Amino acid sequence: MSEAVTITSKNRAAAGSRLQSPFASVLDLIGQTPVVELTRFDTGPCRLFIKLESQNPGGSIKDRIALSMIAAAEKTGQLKKGGAIIEATAGNTGLGLAQVGIPKGYRIVLVVPDKMSREKVQHLRALGAEVRLTRSDVGKGHPEYYQDMAERIAAETPGSFYVNQFANPANPLAHEKTTGPELWEQLGGDIDAVVVGVGSGGTLSGLGRYFAKMSPKTEMVLADPIGSVLAPLVKTGKMTEAGSWTVEGIGEDFVPPNADLSLVKKAYSIPDRLSMATARDLLSKEGILAGSSSGTLLAAALKYCREQKTAKRVVTFVCDSGNKYLSKVFDDYWLAEQGLSERVQHGDLRDLVARSHREGGTITVGPDDSLINAYGRMRRADVSQLPVIEGGRLIGIIDESDILSHVEGSYDGRWERFNGPVRNAMSTDLHTLQADQTLDALLPVFDRNEVAIVFDGAEFFGLITRIDLINHLRRSKT
Repeated sequence: MSEAVTITSKNRAAAGSRLQSPFASVLDLIGQTPVVELTRFDTGPCRLFIKLESQNPGGSIKDRIALSMIAAAEKTGQLKKGGAIIEATAGNTGLGLAQVGIPKGYRIVLVVPDKMSREKVQHLRALGAEVRLTRSDVGKGHPEYYQDMAERIAAETPGSFYVNQFANPANPLAHEKTTGPELWEQLGGDIDAVVVGVGSGGTLSGLGRYFAKMSPKTEMVLADPIGSVLAPLVKTGKMTEAGSWTVEGIGEDFVPPNADLSLVKKAYSIPDRLSMATARDLLSKEGILAGSSSGTLLAAALKYCREQKTAKRVVTFVCDSGNKYLSKVFDDYWLAEQGLSERVQHGDLRDLVARSHREGGTITVGPDDSLINAYGRMRRADVSQLPVIEGGRLIGIIDESDILSHVEGSYDGRWERFNGPVRNAMSTDLHTLQADQTLDALLPVFDRNEVAIVFDGAEFFGLITRIDLINHLRRSKT
């Protein structure tokens, strides 16, 4: 006990020595982020450090470049008082631009691909940014590609500044002037490798230039999601056709002007499943909540470390906070739906049940619960129907149309109807399937506009909707 108290006291004393007086603005908190050594992973002969860029006020490394690019535009006159800042972003650059630009009185218009997490979009809108969602399944040159759309909006908006982080020189300059020197100081001028991802290329190029001058031994290592063209280009010198990936913020289908790939000494292509698993491991092993791109970087850093024959000092980044991915990376059901979790496949209807009742995943309602309670559970869980369970047994199903048909009518008495029990509105004429049946059994059910109710023997197993079938067909290789 005395040892624990001593350690805690030392930590508190060290923290106390770093405390500062109140800052004039939250923008003064950008940068000077802490570095932590990871000690609970197998890092081979190496020591692995991680810089917590999630500690920036906007929650990501992109705060640095937002501050730099806005300041540079103000200095050159590209951005004038009352103007509009327009950008294509995977979310974090937009958050940084809004964090910096809105207090300065600028209008922020952001074009965001529709695969971005709900939390990022909600955060942007809460800050006051205008968010235009666009397709994430199209490439450069398509009118709905997020960068092309942002450039078009900027051309049509008087007094606007198109940030273009992908080619803006103030982007890599931010890392050359701030991130690099911070790492150099924090790690005592001894860094053998820095593992980065590429979205716009600013981190790679800024840090690569800094360390080329300060520490020629320091290798720049690229972590890239499988599907991106960048790692294959580094490895083979050839441009491949882009695929798709789930990780947000890094990986590209083209080489951004700001990405100087000649600085890269080694590149790793990381599968989405490993990125997600590694981000979750970072939380469970080290207590660090990080996003999907951080999982990619850490997975690549661990591969690099384990390949080494001699001791090296390696650093990578928590690019942003995992708070922005709670509905994705840290949601077991979302991972299963995306095929990104380890799940035994049976070749029957069990493979399509996203939320197993046996495992406690099904959202249910009781027959004596109110209709307003059933409606609330549907909304919170983003489902259209609920199994009605009594005494551990399935006795009915209630869906949106059941609730609507029961509560519609005159305003008088409407709230009494909403507060009425589920048993008065649920359907008890249930057509069930067995878990070991094949997908063909679903079609007659869907033709009747019903949800598939799946049993395993006499035990309720779960529900299958049309969306579940579509998702299964999307992921299936047979």
